[in-house]
Amino acid sequence: MSDLLKVCADNLVNQGVFSGVLWRIDQNSTPMFCGRSGTRDVSTGAFIPENPVFRVYSMTKPIVSVLALKLVETGFLRLNTPLAELDQRFSKMRVLGADGHLAPADGLITIEHLLTHRAGFSYDFTVGCPVAPYYRAAGIMGDGVRDLSDLAGAIAQQPLVFNPGHSWLYSVSTDVLAHAIECATGKRVDALLTDHIFDPLEMVDTTFCLTPDQQGRLMAIYGPRSISALPVLQKMPHDLSVQADLGASHPLSDPNFRRGGYGLYSTVPDYMAFANMLLTGRGPNGDIILSSAMMDMARAVRVSFAQNTFRINDEPFSGYGWGLLGRVMENIGQAQYPTSQGEFGWSGAAATYFWVDPKRQVTGCVMTQYIGSEHPLGNLMHTAAMRMLG
Repeated sequence: MSDLLKVCADNLVNQGVFSGVLWRIDQNSTPMFCGRSGTRDVSTGAFIPENPVFRVYSMTKPIVSVLALKLVETGFLRLNTPLAELDQRFSKMRVLGADGHLAPADGLITIEHLLTHRAGFSYDFTVGCPVAPYYRAAGIMGDGVRDLSDLAGAIAQQPLVFNPGHSWLYSVSTDVLAHAIECATGKRVDALLTDHIFDPLEMVDTTFCLTPDQQGRLMAIYGPRSISALPVLQKMPHDLSVQADLGASHPLSDPNFRRGGYGLYSTVPDYMAFANMLLTGRGPNGDIILSSAMMDMARAVRVSFAQNTFRINDEPFSGYGWGLLGRVMENIGQAQYPTSQGEFGWSGAAATYFWVDPKRQVTGCVMTQYIGSEHPLGNLMHTAAMRMLG
């Protein structure tokens, strides 16, 4: 059988869709297929370096969520811990009603709400969300230099879009979760990630703050608009002629930069170490990251979507529900590409993607760097991998 993964990636690179694409697929934690296509920087034609570094954006979320679940197991948090118990600034949240009036929230935000995006928070780029303009005005996503506690305070001042637990909306919840972790432990989330996840899994290049060597391996990033820009009214050209302007949202080497919902830099080997851990809850040396009982909880569907309505703006996630770590395939009869019941994972704004398939013991990771791409790279490569695995 031909290398369908290579064919798929080469076609996208040759069509000028992406500059450089890397991938790896494992079965039973053993590498099966891996490869690369394209260049580090399309304008210079520079070769992709060994272990290139990528901005994984929202693929930060599952990592921080695993840390939160580990802290639940060790007694620092409970899933029903009220956020206001950790930070009083969240004790009197208000909800923006459909009539434009504010009313006190009818309950408190919990850790589970943060993990499952049911807190009532939003993002500044969410189409049709009445609180998104407030987030844009407050610069919630635009200032990566802002301290995590200060960011949480700014979020606490914004209205909720619904009462906690009453609905689902993809949001800054995991950024607030990182702040809650710091409040509960008295330690920085980046240090905790290093101690509890990165070091045990030997994730040597996963960080919020790049060394000079890592900066030298950083892939160029493309895209015509920033992640927090206003939604476009018509399709924008897919353009590799100019690199994306990230502004101050994503510092390279600020030692104070840390977030929960985005911000990590990583590599394909590093992220695959994390993905493979999610099959068993254990690291390569047998270290228990999460117990088998907690892994069962983490992989369960906690939010189902009636009439297959799971979407983020105009991107559908057919057949998926949401668990404690991200999407979970709940209804294989609605899936739009070959996968398994219970497969889970997530993706990032710059077209990074990973999945964990416990039924087939398959894990996969695909990375490139293009913000706002409408090309379903992850789904295409996932489909090719499943075909190659038979």
